[in-house]
Amino acid sequence: MHRLINRIRPYPWGARTAIPRLLGVEPDGRPQAELWLGAHPGAPSTVVTPDGAFPFADVIAAAPADMLGEATVSRFGERLPFLLKVLAAEAPLSLQVHPDAERARAGFAAEEAAGIPVTAPHRNYRDPFHKPELVLALEPFEALCGFRDPAAARADLEGLGGDLAEVLRRDLADPDPHRALRAALTRLLSRESACERDVGAFVAEWKTGGTGAHHDTVVELAERYPGDPGAVAALLLNRVSLRPGEALFLPAGNVHAYLRGTAVEVMASSDNVLRAGLTGKHVDTAELLSVVDFSVLPIPYTGPVEVDGRAEFRPGVPEFALATLGPGPVETRLPGGAPAIALALEGGADLVAESGDALSLARGESVFVPARAGHVKVRGEGHLVVATVGHGPEVVGG
Repeated sequence: MHRLINRIRPYPWGARTAIPRLLGVEPDGRPQAELWLGAHPGAPSTVVTPDGAFPFADVIAAAPADMLGEATVSRFGERLPFLLKVLAAEAPLSLQVHPDAERARAGFAAEEAAGIPVTAPHRNYRDPFHKPELVLALEPFEALCGFRDPAAARADLEGLGGDLAEVLRRDLADPDPHRALRAALTRLLSRESACERDVGAFVAEWKTGGTGAHHDTVVELAERYPGDPGAVAALLLNRVSLRPGEALFLPAGNVHAYLRGTAVEVMASSDNVLRAGLTGKHVDTAELLSVVDFSVLPIPYTGPVEVDGRAEFRPGVPEFALATLGPGPVETRLPGGAPAIALALEGGADLVAESGDALSLARGESVFVPARAGHVKVRGEGHLVVATVGHGPEVVGG
């Protein structure tokens, strides 16, 4: 087992104290948005070994079967298929969607063939993998997630007399919900039909005449991103408030935006994000609309399965699963044969591997458990999360 040194992404929307508090360090006054634990090249962890500290990908490459296990290598190749994050949002993230595996492969291949650098700001696909993700709230966590019934959005627009409200009501009146939502989102994301002036006029009227649970959300987003149609698009989505311990699973095509709060995320190891708004980054409207799932579905809450002292979230994708241990007394055994990353959120625990390795984790510390370690006994008092390979079908993107 190997301790990890992890990197922080300082995105502007990040909170200033949540991640430093977890790590037991003084805040430096700057946003600290995401703590990444994994081998993704965007912010790879460093693995501490008896021979020194090395980039995660190098440790895997030196002994892929030992680090990942034969089954994982067979399914995903010689790479860690999941990425664990701690996310701390003080302001809303961009309105976004992730592609499925087929679209990611095709999009990446097309941009590679076109010679677009992977680091180019207008690049859509930075790798050939999909990015389903699960978010687990550590404190009250606010989000927009998936489409609600277009009739509910239309009802919230009643009484507004502006041009944009009128055409949106007409779009949303279509008896086919899929068609109604596509028409409304397409209109909002088309600069020809939803220019900044239209959005500004809509928001000015909405402040006094808008109704429903989305009222304050639309106003807040419009104030942060003046003229951005993503603020109005929030009306089409479910407004979700997660309590600590509650989780959402976001599959490909699900339009979402995290608004505020601290959470743990686990996802397929990918950085493919298509943005719809609430951002200064690249927005490719045509590509985004080709990826979005316009179905009206229940809010994708996902609950855990209790297994031998662990609460396991198993969303049914092959790349990842997430287990929580605690809060409180912890005594369990992690199954062996697959890679895992454990992070102590509170308190601490002792880990003893079947291979004979042993170490202790305190708050904010993390460890990579290679497949060769075998079963790992975990005992302590606190709150830990453990990411590992999933229980989904044998399907691999890339």
